[in-house]
Amino acid sequence: MDSLNLYLFRENLFFVLVATLFIVVVNWGWKNTKPYTLPLPFPGWYKFWFGSVQILGVLLPLVVMLFWGVWWGDRTVLTVVGWYFIVLVLQIISEAVALRQLQNVVWVMIPYIYLPYRFWQLYEGLTILGSETELRWVRYFLIFELVLWIVNYAIDVSQLSRLFHWEVISSTEQK
Repeated sequence: MDSLNLYLFRENLFFVLVATLFIVVVNWGWKNTKPYTLPLPFPGWYKFWFGSVQILGVLLPLVVMLFWGVWWGDRTVLTVVGWYFIVLVLQIISEAVALRQLQNVVWVMIPYIYLPYRFWQLYEGLTILGSETELRWVRYFLIFELVLWIVNYAIDVSQLSRLFHWEVISSTEQK
């Protein structure tokens, strides 16, 4: 178990360092751009989706980690979901700093860096858990989380034009 934690520590540390370095370099390249502002108001469906991701992507993993990892004492589940949370918190911190302190469009790209890595974390968690029957529900949970974050990624991509404040041309203007 200790070797698994050491391996995951190194892997996650390497990712966070590379991601942070990339964000710093891109921020430096974009330092002379206009300050970034969120496109407001948010679409009506956004509150529902954002709330769903908070509940299903943060609260549900917390419950799984507390029940299987802490209460039932499965260190493998605690390790897999614990590293998931550490990187998720680091993503949230990166987004907050980028939006509030850097105030440029680098904020938009942070999920595009972190989410593919989250896909990897969840897939790797599935392989680490193996096929133990007592962890079947945890594997289902990891698959559910993987699907949730892939859908979230697709929704993020679909919002790029809005996030970059690109003008939308109506179908009558195109003719």
